[in-house]
Amino acid sequence: MAIPVKLEVFEGPLDLLLHLIDKNKIDIYDIPIVEITEQYLEYIRQMESSDMNVMSEFLVMAATLIDIKCRMLLPKEVNEEGEEEDPRAELVQKLLEYKMYKFMSFELRDRQVDAERNMYRVQKLPEEVAAYRQPIDYEELIGDMTLNKLHEIFKFIVRKQEDKIDPIRSRYGNIEKEEVDMDAKALYVEAYAREHKSFSFRRLLEKQSSKMELIVTFLIILELMKIGKISIRQENIFDDIIITSQLANAQ
Repeated sequence: MAIPVKLEVFEGPLDLLLHLIDKNKIDIYDIPIVEITEQYLEYIRQMESSDMNVMSEFLVMAATLIDIKCRMLLPKEVNEEGEEEDPRAELVQKLLEYKMYKFMSFELRDRQVDAERNMYRVQKLPEEVAAYRQPIDYEELIGDMTLNKLHEIFKFIVRKQEDKIDPIRSRYGNIEKEEVDMDAKALYVEAYAREHKSFSFRRLLEKQSSKMELIVTFLIILELMKIGKISIRQENIFDDIIITSQLANAQ
């Protein structure tokens, strides 16, 4: 018995099976597997879909139905409790779960539709009502509070704030960021190297006016040494480092 149906009507193989069960008015707990399998396979034959993911889902269910159909022809298996097992039990459980989820989705959709119909009026109060403020009874608000009690509270809060102050760091002034123009310092060091064919690294550092300038000068010396514009030597450990400039020869 062929049933002319379209794939777009169903969301998946379980949806198709429920349609066949409802159409044939079949008890879901007693599915005539032979009849349902034939109708399901007839639907598979009519499918014209290039989507292999969708097609594969329906083919897997078709294989499941054929397997159940074959098991129905064999002697029934007995479980550990001595009861006969129904090959359709697992399929029935899946159909019941899917039917419950589908019903819940319809219920949620109906609630969404009903919610979209609700209209709420913007609250609009008369000006005299909106402007009304409940009068304040200051005597009731203050209660037994006195100036002495307020003063004690104020002193307690001040002490709390003083406890948060670091007695050592609070003596320091503001720390300002010292900025050094690295490009200008590089030009200065290169000019110094051109004027002095060989010079003391320590004497060069002594000419710097701040710690940041020392660091920048040291980095520039390393860079000049890396690119071969200067070379360094030290006769003994802890002796002064002597820098020999290649820039003076380049002039």
